[in-house]
Amino acid sequence: MPSTHLSLHYHLVFSTKDRAPLIVPGWRERLHAFLGGIVKQLDGTPEAIGGVADHVHLLIGLRATHCLADVMREIKCVSSRWVHEEIGERAFAWQEGYGGFTVGAPQCMDVRSTIARQEEHHRAHVSGRIRRIPPTRHGGIRRSVFVVTPFRRPCRGGCRLLRGPVACATG
Repeated sequence: MPSTHLSLHYHLVFSTKDRAPLIVPGWRERLHAFLGGIVKQLDGTPEAIGGVADHVHLLIGLRATHCLADVMREIKCVSSRWVHEEIGERAFAWQEGYGGFTVGAPQCMDVRSTIARQEEHHRAHVSGRIRRIPPTRHGGIRRSVFVVTPFRRPCRGGCRLLRGPVACATG
């Protein structure tokens, strides 16, 4: 019997507006669980979610019919509203952009491990808003890369895909 099999995994990274360290340990785990619930409500699969005070990482599985930009808009809009209403952090907002990377099934364990080690990684490697990635060689050329985080306007209530309460990923 003919069938279709897809393995569509995405490593998504996005930060708070101005990289403000607003995601405090007191409610960070609740936010991560809520983000997973949003992914489930959108018919995706949350595989790993983590992060630090100023950004989050998600490893999610999506269907072929999903549009990544729509999924990201919903994740950010709904979670921002949740932080405002449930946590009471009115200054909270996400940056405008995001990083989205496809991940092959064999690499999913490595990405899960990277997400799980975020606090340790950032204690050791990140300083300030601009960070330097160690130089590498590409075709005999030594290149240094600097990562600069863009800014985001607050959600304007343009959430379209989700309506009603969002279930926690763990429940």
